[in-house]
Amino acid sequence: MERNSGYLISEEEIKSKVKEIANQIKEDYKGRNPLLVGILKGSFIFLADLIRSLDMDLEVDFLAVSSYGKSTTTSGVVKILKDLNQPIENRDVILVEDIVDSGLTLKYLKEMLIGRNPRSLRICVLLDKKERREVDVKLDYVGFEVPDYFLVGYGLDFAEKYRNLPYIKALTQEEIKEVLK
Repeated sequence: MERNSGYLISEEEIKSKVKEIANQIKEDYKGRNPLLVGILKGSFIFLADLIRSLDMDLEVDFLAVSSYGKSTTTSGVVKILKDLNQPIENRDVILVEDIVDSGLTLKYLKEMLIGRNPRSLRICVLLDKKERREVDVKLDYVGFEVPDYFLVGYGLDFAEKYRNLPYIKALTQEEIKEVLK
């Protein structure tokens, strides 16, 4: 879809993809009780819709990290703002993220969590911006591969704006300038 058409991924496309991912997770974790770890703030809407589509035993926890601030590019420095509330040793953990681009944040979080000895650790992302990847990170569940635009909506923000859009759109330079005023 064209960048200037209002949205890149529609609300309907997102709903369908979330159900598809949920069905795969249900199949992969039959008879198990996975811990889904949402990375705040961006993943909270995706995680909420995902767990509503998962008709199975599960638990939820959150990590809050910062690597963007009010910029449109990652700083490369990951700061943990909120850690998990529970141990993950011998747990099946699914790390849930809204978008991966450079891969630096996910690589850092994956290494940190593996050091806590989970039984398994998989990564679920709604959006994969492959062309921006700087490090190799294995993604187990992927919603959409997206072009290198600055995306907002469905939990993704720019300077805390646009999270509430029910679709995903590319931010224009004019919109970025308006927010930064």
